[in-house]
Amino acid sequence: MFRYLHLSVFAFLGLMLFSFGRMPVAGSGQLGERLFFDPILSLDSTISCASCHIPQFAFSDTARFSRGVGGRLGRRNAQGITNMTAREHFFFDGRAATLEQQVLMPILDTLEMRATPELVISRLRRHPFYGPAFREQFGKTADMEALAAALAEYVRTLETPDTPFDRWMKGKPNSMSEAATRGRRVFMVKGKCFDCHFSPDFTGDEFRNIGLYNGKALNDPGRFAVTGDPMDKGKFKVPGLRNVALTAPYMHNGMFATLEEVIDYYDTPDKFIGDAIGRDTLMARPLGLTAAEKSDLKAFLEALTDDRFMR
Repeated sequence: MFRYLHLSVFAFLGLMLFSFGRMPVAGSGQLGERLFFDPILSLDSTISCASCHIPQFAFSDTARFSRGVGGRLGRRNAQGITNMTAREHFFFDGRAATLEQQVLMPILDTLEMRATPELVISRLRRHPFYGPAFREQFGKTADMEALAAALAEYVRTLETPDTPFDRWMKGKPNSMSEAATRGRRVFMVKGKCFDCHFSPDFTGDEFRNIGLYNGKALNDPGRFAVTGDPMDKGKFKVPGLRNVALTAPYMHNGMFATLEEVIDYYDTPDKFIGDAIGRDTLMARPLGLTAAEKSDLKAFLEALTDDRFMR
């Protein structure tokens, strides 16, 4: 019960905090915003999308694995969902090809919101606000297609281009610190981060095996579960890094609690997991980062935090 209260409070506070200083959401996005924070979409009306995607943490969760209806524990860490507009794949294993597909899956997942299409649509059509709202926005009564469109449209509003890094790129004041600027050089060259985290959102939408699969204690096969291709065992979608300083814990299994731990892992992965299967050749050797370089790299990653989360 405390967990659900905790989630509800976080969701409410997050909505209030996030509402300041952002662009207004119009049309179906406004409808989607209300639905995102409403537990009506879950089996017993206890869990909303915002329960696991908390606004003040860049729409991620603070737990390694989120709890759904009845306290059921999820399989993977809930990612932040900002900057999804340009993505080509969704979820760590890429099982959804569009945002419209992605937003419905947690609603129907038995470990998450546990609802059925029949239950959700019945509730929305009978609801005094949602019933008329769907007819106004979509010219028809609520159905799963319209629900997906509304939620996806809201998620597309969660773009975060106002960071110290963006100001630095444009030569504007109040941009990155000297440490963050040095950290960018580490990111681009010695740290090899840019090889996987490129594009404006710092992801190439690729699937990579970074050594978090050994077929034993670490046995989540990742992309393989979707494609069936043995070469995809242990591969997971490369996440974007905007707002990454807010989205701990890290990795698909939430095994690292801090950015320092993540940087240490990439620097010397064998010290953490010596029997990884299929680890990417980019991580074949230690990076040899100094303590100063690690600190600067962390400063750069922190400079990717959007201003709206710093208010």
